[in-house]
Amino acid sequence: MTDSILSSVDDALDAYRQGKMVIVVDDEDRENEGDVVLAADFVTPEAINFMVTHARGLVCLAMRGALLDRLQIPMMVPQAQNRSGFGTGFTLSVEAVHGVSTGISAEDRAHTIRTMINPDTTPADIAMPGHIFPLRARDGGVLERRGQTEASVDLSALAGLTPAGIICEVMREDGTMMRLRELADFASEHQLPIVSVEQLAQYRLARGQGNMATATIGTPTVQSTDTLVTEIGRSQLPTDYGNFEIVVFRDRQGLEHSALIKGPLSDTPMVRPHSECLTGDSFGSLRCDCGAQLHTAMQRLDASGDGIILYLKQEGRGIGLGNKIRAYALQDQGLDTVDANHQLGFPADARSYDVAAAMLDELGVHRLRLLSNNPEKQRALESLGITVTERVPLVVGSHAHNEAYLQTKAERMGHRFVQDDS
Repeated sequence: MTDSILSSVDDALDAYRQGKMVIVVDDEDRENEGDVVLAADFVTPEAINFMVTHARGLVCLAMRGALLDRLQIPMMVPQAQNRSGFGTGFTLSVEAVHGVSTGISAEDRAHTIRTMINPDTTPADIAMPGHIFPLRARDGGVLERRGQTEASVDLSALAGLTPAGIICEVMREDGTMMRLRELADFASEHQLPIVSVEQLAQYRLARGQGNMATATIGTPTVQSTDTLVTEIGRSQLPTDYGNFEIVVFRDRQGLEHSALIKGPLSDTPMVRPHSECLTGDSFGSLRCDCGAQLHTAMQRLDASGDGIILYLKQEGRGIGLGNKIRAYALQDQGLDTVDANHQLGFPADARSYDVAAAMLDELGVHRLRLLSNNPEKQRALESLGITVTERVPLVVGSHAHNEAYLQTKAERMGHRFVQDDS
């Protein structure tokens, strides 16, 4: 495949998370075709009409299996009876029960897609058959199956969106399939990035991602961390909790992460990896313990005179602010934090710690005492070459607003609020 024709995955993700379409091509020895792909979160009648008018293929909705199972959407045929050449995971076709007329118009199809990805939708809200064709993506994404179905869902997950994508094959006016050179012209004409499924697979491997549907935090990376972050600035930072040095790093996705350093550092400093939490850290939300943990960690480092807080751009345990708020809405209806994530199609914890390890490497820290209640963070950092000499709990107490949340973290996510046995 001609690399000069293809965009970078980062450029495609930038466009994708802005609601723009991307062309995804597969291998020449597979279907050798391209699909126009759009994150389902951004569906509009105009987008559906573009696909029908310009791409001309079948408009399908690729989704994670967890989302389809929640809506009780069955497969068109059992997997054992799937005789399609590439094992395409068609379910029964669907339609929204309410808000559509014939179901085939661009408006109706967009409405059905919005209904399918709405976390408040129940099985009773979906009729079968219909005019939208869901596809069940493999749990391992493009690492399990090199198809546009999985690529669209992986792109959505990497962009922090609902793990669902709309795909439509690109055809010539005479009804035959466009190939790579023509797809490049099509992409240029409509100003769309073009990437390959293989590019996306390599991108995921480079980021150390295995099963995006079920993985817990800290999947080991498969590449050296020394190129994952670049220092872009540092200065002194006086705070209510004493004076710190702040160092800002930019990762290869363009995200900026910070290290608050209380120094000079010992050979084994205390380190607190802290995931960004706008609601808790900035707005004082009582739904979580994040703000209290951050401020207590700063107090402890100031008192000890030695340590680092890694402030990581991992809002909502890696699913993003918007999805976290959607999960909050589900928690308001009685779900706990784990089940709310699952209902949205996300794992309980979508974080990885390759960037944290890279930041520590840049700071010359390879041994540390870990300030955390989460043993998975220790496992993750150790898998990335960091020596953790001990895990120190960070206990800030509970109250009526977060008691159930903390209980869920302990019972379902393995958090420990006591010192590990030596």
